[in-house]
Amino acid sequence: MSKRWTTISFLILVYTCYRCTWAQQTQIPEQPTNNLELEAALPEPRAYVPDSQYLDFVYHNHEELTRFLRATSARYPNLTALYSIGKSIQGRELWVLVVSSSPYEHMVGKPDVKYVGNIHGNEPVGRELLLHLIQYLVSSYDTDQYVKWLLDNTRIHIMPSMNPDGFAVSKEGTCDGGQGRYNARGFDLNRNFPDYFKQNNKRGQPETDAVKDWISKIQFVLSGSLHGGALVASYPYDNTPNAMFQTYSAAPSLTPDDDVFKHLSLVYAKNHAKMSRGVACKSATPAFENGITNGAAWYPLTGGMQDYQYVWYGCMEVTLEISCCKYPPAYELRKYWEDNQLSMIKFLAEAHRGVQGFVFDNNNNPIERASLKIKGRDVGFQTTKHGEFWRILLPGYYKLEVFAEGYSPREIEFVVVEQHPTLLNVTLQPSKRIEGTLTPLSPLYRPVPGPPPHLYRPPTPGYGAGESSIFSSITSGLNNLYSNLFG
Repeated sequence: MSKRWTTISFLILVYTCYRCTWAQQTQIPEQPTNNLELEAALPEPRAYVPDSQYLDFVYHNHEELTRFLRATSARYPNLTALYSIGKSIQGRELWVLVVSSSPYEHMVGKPDVKYVGNIHGNEPVGRELLLHLIQYLVSSYDTDQYVKWLLDNTRIHIMPSMNPDGFAVSKEGTCDGGQGRYNARGFDLNRNFPDYFKQNNKRGQPETDAVKDWISKIQFVLSGSLHGGALVASYPYDNTPNAMFQTYSAAPSLTPDDDVFKHLSLVYAKNHAKMSRGVACKSATPAFENGITNGAAWYPLTGGMQDYQYVWYGCMEVTLEISCCKYPPAYELRKYWEDNQLSMIKFLAEAHRGVQGFVFDNNNNPIERASLKIKGRDVGFQTTKHGEFWRILLPGYYKLEVFAEGYSPREIEFVVVEQHPTLLNVTLQPSKRIEGTLTPLSPLYRPVPGPPPHLYRPPTPGYGAGESSIFSSITSGLNNLYSNLFG
């Protein structure tokens, strides 16, 4: 054991020396001070008491929500930027508010993170909590050191409602059932994304198409999707290769980044007032150890948003079930805020854990859309147009594999420590030409067929692309019943 610790200590020492030398020899674009050591030294975020002149603990219809977002953007122009990613079936704007000290444009080295609420229209607690999160962040920037650190080092995109049409027909006080869950065409938006494990033949909806376009344009590092009907943080995968009769064969379906997803889920659950206790909402519903669960182990589903974002774009999203009652009375909203305030802040701060850096060519120009993956973790991610990349990782020793068309691939070893993110710049050399052709690429860097072709994906499960219509219908019906009961 002592030998092993000596080796680890030596590696960390070598890595520290390497970082010092690398920082001196490499020109690094100026970055925010996103240091977890600094974050840990800051006082805890302060309790938030809303000013009812601007926002109270009530449910807001779409017009009231729109007025609040516009007023907040006008009142805090240096901290917010309001935009719409599209419209719902019935023409309601899908609003997103950026909250950051650099809201209007991406600042190099500053990660983009997001929260999405109300994907199911009859689960609006998250919708209201996100409005209060906005108000809390903008009103606390000048007085709360933790909030200031977060906004100075992160761009936070907040979408209070992905399903405003469903919310419009939902009924306050309804804890179960499906009224308002679906969009105006009767589609469950969290079953409407492309699925890695099973062909999803459901017709794409304007709301999901808008989200797919949104996340294809912004390199989100971390995301939380707020739901109701249970009290648990649920992490990918939501689906499983054994999808037939999926409601009755629930078993864990683990990602290559299972350690990270469990950690992120625990960060939310342990900072929540109750979630980590793992107490069941009702006697007939499951209890979750430490307040977290693998999605497929709870109940598998096809076409979920969190699996899509992770496999297609490398964004780590966790589904946050924050209320046992789907649509509780408004007088309970204050308590839900008090339960979730610290969790919502601490979860976003996890974007500053792991490794981050840039990929350059030999002339120090950034390489856009370079493909990267951590060796042994076969879900990849990409660089931005500035050549930036981020990956949330726990402390340990890793190898980064980097590939870009026209360049020789590279493999770089690095260490992640608890105190701060590892800064890593990668320079790629042009591929050598032999008799008018590029040299063959290393077998490590064969993009796997299938959308999107530029990203690494897990090995293809051993089953056919589709199922017979009768089995698909049975599975879909059981899944919808389970979802309506438990979230």
